[in-house]
Amino acid sequence: MRFVILGAGRIGLAHVDTLTQLDGVSELLIADLDPARAKAAAATVPGASFGTIDEAFASKPDGIVIAAPTSVHAELIVRSVRAGIPTFCEKPLAESLASTLAVVEEVERHDVPVQIGFQRRFDAGYAEARRALAAGDIGELRRMHLVTCDPTPPPAEYVPVSGGLYRDCHIHDFDILRWVTGQEVASVFATGSNRGADYFAASGDIDESATILTLQDGTLVTLQGSRYNGAGYDVRMELAGTAGNRTVGLDDRVPLTSTEPGATFPAGSPWGNFQDRFIGAYAEELAAFVAVVAGTATSRCTPRDALEALYIAEAASLSRVQGRVVQLDEVRSSAVVEARA
Repeated sequence: MRFVILGAGRIGLAHVDTLTQLDGVSELLIADLDPARAKAAAATVPGASFGTIDEAFASKPDGIVIAAPTSVHAELIVRSVRAGIPTFCEKPLAESLASTLAVVEEVERHDVPVQIGFQRRFDAGYAEARRALAAGDIGELRRMHLVTCDPTPPPAEYVPVSGGLYRDCHIHDFDILRWVTGQEVASVFATGSNRGADYFAASGDIDESATILTLQDGTLVTLQGSRYNGAGYDVRMELAGTAGNRTVGLDDRVPLTSTEPGATFPAGSPWGNFQDRFIGAYAEELAAFVAVVAGTATSRCTPRDALEALYIAEAASLSRVQGRVVQLDEVRSSAVVEARA
């Protein structure tokens, strides 16, 4: 099958490397808003070709992988589904909630599969937690705790266009929370602080976060995040119930240090970044997309899933600013009104 990669940046090149190793992928065309960058990227991949965005669509590929800047995601997704081409796109779908809702509705008018890049769904640890919970191994779920902490902050120029900590970073936590539990979030209370670089506050963002989410069945979920976790890249999910517990991310490279005498775990070097931590998940999600293109599987992360995660991120952002509990139904209703305006 012939695939097109739209975007020759860091993530796009990583996807190119993965696709070249997957069975069923026979041709790759790399396109970018900067044709020179597409040409340079193609030169590093034996047999790959390059072209403009228009040439990429004109080539009538079997599948398209979108790793271009966020500002063009919506346009490219809509163009892809209208052309009948199965599409993979990195999150987010669009730059605003209203435009995201519009993209989802457009996609759902077409019988064309679209997969969104929430790679944690393809991580073995999260998959096992989901299985264990569904199988009853944990018993009745009573509480959960999630952590997503970066070792160093992103560049100053990225923060103003990132959408903020909840939309840029914690949206992965919101998506995986829904996927593992099979439940929706009913309400959110979020707070945060600025302890680091001035550019976070200048952009209306935070660098430390704490959030309480209540699921529809009343289960309480806590979430913490940081842009300054000096110990390393820390991403975990803890589930505890009436019959047991499970922890995702508790491996030999988790950036934790015990103060207990004689404790030697973990002994490995801490994870340094998300690419290393989720290298296997990134490969699995593209392998799954190749199966979607081949018609042997369905999308495991739809645009509707991405929209639901964004609703939670919007609720968290609103809660932090207004200092109150925000119901998800309030955010959903406001989104519909805004989209129809």
